[in-house]
Amino acid sequence: MGKTLEALLHLQSTQLQLVQVQKRLRFQTYAVSAQEQKIQTLQEEYDRLHEKSLQRRSEADRLDLDLKIKDEHIQKLRAALNTAKTNKEYAAFLTEINTSKADNAKFEERTLKLLGEVDEIAGQIQELQQQIDQEKKSLEEIIQRSKDEITRLTGLSEDISAKRAVAAEAVPEKALKIFERIADGMDGEAMAAIETHGKKNPYEYVCGGCYMTLNAEHANALQVRDEIRLCNNCGRILYMEQTPEQSRT
Repeated sequence: MGKTLEALLHLQSTQLQLVQVQKRLRFQTYAVSAQEQKIQTLQEEYDRLHEKSLQRRSEADRLDLDLKIKDEHIQKLRAALNTAKTNKEYAAFLTEINTSKADNAKFEERTLKLLGEVDEIAGQIQELQQQIDQEKKSLEEIIQRSKDEITRLTGLSEDISAKRAVAAEAVPEKALKIFERIADGMDGEAMAAIETHGKKNPYEYVCGGCYMTLNAEHANALQVRDEIRLCNNCGRILYMEQTPEQSRT
């Protein structure tokens, strides 16, 4: 293998290490934001239930006030019933009393249902508050762990970045540009080994990156020349670790 491809392989090794460390850094940051989002979702549900409880309580209070007003009206009707001068007038008062009492019964039933819902919601709110408190405690623990891990990974990332810079200096400028372009789109994995299949010539050659068949021209050229050749399918930089004959000795 020529010096350019060897230098590129060394560069890819540090590049892949850097990509992995950066992924872990992003995960640590995500862990905190994910926990914060979880707490926010619980808090939004808490606020929704709290608002629902206030609405139910307000409606129950309104119905209770209506009941008191209607009870006072019924008392007045009963008093008027005793002063009715005709049977028709008496019957009218009695009908209105019975109608009001029936309405009151419905209001009482609705009020009891609303108060039951308020109690049920209160239980849900209490459970949510306990859950929120627990998740906030977990958030503090995650933040502390993430802080320590982020500090460690940041130092590691800086160290690997310095090594990558040194490795990049050993790569010719044109080859480096090709490598970086491919690495950006391949999550750092810009190179792929040519795999040789078969016991004798003609061998079958496969890209170790995408596992698609390659023209023998790529393998033949890389056995004698130090040059950049790309997979026709995935576009990775190809290299051969050993010749077919070496692989069978």
